[in-house]
Amino acid sequence: MSNRRQNFKNPFSRPWMTETGAAAAAAGPGSVGLKGVVAGGITGGIEICITFPTEYVKTQLQLDEKGGTKKYTGIVDCVQKTVKGHGFLGLYRGLSVLLYGSIPKSAVRFGVFEQAKLYMVTENGTLSTTGKLACGLAAGVAEAIFAVTPMETVKVKFINDMRMEKPRFKGFFHGVRTIVREEGIGGVYKGVTATIMKQGSNQAIRFFVMESLRDWYKGGDRDKPVPKYIVGLFGGVAGAASVFGNTPIDVVKTRMQGLEAKKYKSTWDCFIKTWKHEGPLAFYKGTVPRLSRVVFDVAITFTIYDSIMDVFNYVWK
Repeated sequence: MSNRRQNFKNPFSRPWMTETGAAAAAAGPGSVGLKGVVAGGITGGIEICITFPTEYVKTQLQLDEKGGTKKYTGIVDCVQKTVKGHGFLGLYRGLSVLLYGSIPKSAVRFGVFEQAKLYMVTENGTLSTTGKLACGLAAGVAEAIFAVTPMETVKVKFINDMRMEKPRFKGFFHGVRTIVREEGIGGVYKGVTATIMKQGSNQAIRFFVMESLRDWYKGGDRDKPVPKYIVGLFGGVAGAASVFGNTPIDVVKTRMQGLEAKKYKSTWDCFIKTWKHEGPLAFYKGTVPRLSRVVFDVAITFTIYDSIMDVFNYVWK
């Protein structure tokens, strides 16, 4: 009996938990997910305050359709007109909406990823190709349903409302009440299909690239630390890959969540009408501002998250 106990191998062992950084944790399964939730929430609040102006410009350009309603000729023109008409803080219109949503979004994303990784990690402490994609996909789908869809819908409607001569929304809660009163609870879940597609593919690509680059850097040595500037560099590469991979989905999602979403019967109908009336290049509107935002965003997100997890792994046993 004693020999059996000595030879027994726990099928649920998690050797990766001896690592440090974003993929590490130093306690039990419940603590791993909780650390990811808390660290992710803090990370989300910090990064959105830094990157919001580029998100604002990207959304404005994507909503700016061809024809008589076209207002901007490009990124610089959008910034100039916004500052001229609303002051510098005009570039931060809708920030409160994203703050309320970015914290739970990031918390859900990293919490689900860390928890999913517990069950997908291999015996040598790494994720397989399928595991990386699956964990990232799970994180993206979860954040799309529980945080991103309602947050993005309200954000886009706020920014779109600002484009009107007489904006209706007086603040975050007034805007949400107005949307729900006029469109029902489904009014904040417009474009949920496109959002799930976008966030699922987004995080699958980002975590796959990030974890693959991290494994490449370590070269099989799980205990080898990854410098924070390298983490940031890898994050930027992961962000760029996700932009080129799913910008068309992002454009459709944005239009499905705008104030003129009623003219589209479904996500597919939005895709067809956009292609028919504006051509394929319309699906890459806002790519430049989105690329600059996402590369910087993902780089600082992984860097901040890694740093917070390092602290947590030291003080949170």
